[in-house]
Amino acid sequence: MKLKFIIIPVALVALVAAGGIALSQLNAPATPATPSSNAAAGTVLPVTSNPITNTSTTPGLTVVSALAEDNVDGSGTAITDRLQITVGNTTSNPLTNLETYYVMTDVTTGASEAYYLPLDGVTLAPNTETTLSFDNETGAGHFPENTFSLYRSSTNQVDFTIQVSADGVQIANGTATKGAGTGEQAD
Repeated sequence: MKLKFIIIPVALVALVAAGGIALSQLNAPATPATPSSNAAAGTVLPVTSNPITNTSTTPGLTVVSALAEDNVDGSGTAITDRLQITVGNTTSNPLTNLETYYVMTDVTTGASEAYYLPLDGVTLAPNTETTLSFDNETGAGHFPENTFSLYRSSTNQVDFTIQVSADGVQIANGTATKGAGTGEQAD
């Protein structure tokens, strides 16, 4: 009989302590995540709307190519599949403050997800091209991706619509497609 009286107070103390911790979290101020802080931390989450506000009509930024499978590196060697966007600057000025917004859509189910990333650290020199890889690798030109996205989880065809923006020039648009399948095939 004595054992029951000891267990009940210990359980009651644990329950009250857990409740106090949970209540303290309710009163903690929420810090909204910003796209740039998510990108810097290596995490990218879906967004509900396109935050790009660029209204320029001046040409100068282009999406030269966009791939979501059968990717190759700069030397033409096959690399693992990823969203890979090559952008070009056709102006005589460097382009700065690049950002991208892309939507991926499963063509069978109609499900879609949208992602936004500021392309921190990217300056596109005049009359040059650069390739941006969304692959969770590190280094220049590499950016985070959501490994749980439709792109990685769907076995159906997934189509991408892509926007890339830079200060002073109009938004560049592109498309890419991942064919139906359950995983990467040898390139």
